[in-house]
Amino acid sequence: MGMKLDEEYGADRLLQIETDDEENEAHDTVNEDDDTGSEISNHSVHAPFHSQLDSPTWPQSYREEIPTSNPSKLSIVSSAIFSAPELPPSQQCSYTQSVLNAINALCGIGILSIPYALKEGGWCSLFLLFLFGIITYYTGTLLKKCLESSPGIETYPDIGQAAFGLSGRIFIAIALYAELYSSCIEYLIMMSDNLGALFPNIHMEFAGLHLNSYQICAIISTLVILPTVWLRNLSLLSIVSAGGVIALTVVVICLLWVGVVDDVGFHPSGTAINIAKIPVTIGLYSFCYGSHSVFPNIYSSMKEPSRFPSVLLISFSTAFFSYLGVAICGFLMFGENTNPQFTLNLPTKLVTSKVAAWTVVITPLTKYAITLTPVAFGIEEFLPSPQLRTYAVSLLIRTLLVFSTLVIALAVPYFGSVMSLIGSSLVMLVSLILPCVCYIQLRKDQITRFQLAACSSIIVVGLISAVVGTYSALTNMV
Repeated sequence: MGMKLDEEYGADRLLQIETDDEENEAHDTVNEDDDTGSEISNHSVHAPFHSQLDSPTWPQSYREEIPTSNPSKLSIVSSAIFSAPELPPSQQCSYTQSVLNAINALCGIGILSIPYALKEGGWCSLFLLFLFGIITYYTGTLLKKCLESSPGIETYPDIGQAAFGLSGRIFIAIALYAELYSSCIEYLIMMSDNLGALFPNIHMEFAGLHLNSYQICAIISTLVILPTVWLRNLSLLSIVSAGGVIALTVVVICLLWVGVVDDVGFHPSGTAINIAKIPVTIGLYSFCYGSHSVFPNIYSSMKEPSRFPSVLLISFSTAFFSYLGVAICGFLMFGENTNPQFTLNLPTKLVTSKVAAWTVVITPLTKYAITLTPVAFGIEEFLPSPQLRTYAVSLLIRTLLVFSTLVIALAVPYFGSVMSLIGSSLVMLVSLILPCVCYIQLRKDQITRFQLAACSSIIVVGLISAVVGTYSALTNMV
């Protein structure tokens, strides 16, 4: 999910910073629309979708933070607990910045498992990588049309509420929270695997229990991550995490360096197709394109939102060719011995391998806290009284969430299987099924037969892939 996903909540804590000119411009827009009967722009900050409701809804504070290439233009989300940058509703990002944001969202940790996915499914499975790229690009454009269907829609839960009311909003929000939480588990497994590879011989006895290198590294990783979750200000982590593409680029360069310069070489191998392993491959491939939760904010932040489809086209093309190149090179280098993370295949004695391993270890430190914070905010909104929403309670919630991810990472230490499970269940739901369902509901009076057929086909593909892929991933964990 892919990597997707640096998010922040706090609509009820938001301090809108606007100039008088912006306020006048917005009022002029409303007045002009009253006179002409034209549609109010869905980017108007004075007509938020939530204001159309008679009563508060959950989650009130759903917001998605997207690190941009120009952080100086970010507004401030102020809270008694946290303060972090967030994209304001006003249009501000240039076309280039929007492309970089979309690429940053799409090119995530899924790239580490893409050679393993090719090994599992066979060479013909690369067609599925292309097919899911086409489908998720199309569903991304459907989200744009959903955002344009009603004034004030800015986030994914807004789309759900516009289509199906409060129940739709809650369902989508829970799906996104689950996706974020599961991503934190993946971060922890990724750190533990690579630290364990760097220090394979460490072990200890504690309270009659024998702890191996993975378990020790998982505990150490959790203790290192925990203070970042306690931070009052996530601004620095937000800006640094935007460099996730750079970190993954370093890892890919290390892979190519080991193959070409360090004489590991490329050795043709593998089968044409392995039907039995296709469900696992589907989950891993779909995970690579699971960034739809951030697309509404990228669209809402653009100076020229009409160019959003081309932003998606460039970013999806970049992601596809990146994944394709890494899949082919990694599998040709390691063949049937390819691990769920190709960094674990790199010869440990090489400096290049150590650079790749430490890069993979450090990257989650900048992403874990920002990914988990929205989940914590969502839980805080369920607290029965405002008096319980203190900083101490907030720390307790975050600490429990962190240690819960540790428990799951220790119980299910399977990076590839967990990624396949996330891709098969949550990504299929968020990136394939829900965009089509919401689009059909919101545009049912305008949808063409071709669009209805396309959406229906994608829903069927998504449901079948979700059921088969989830069953296969769970079976592999047992």
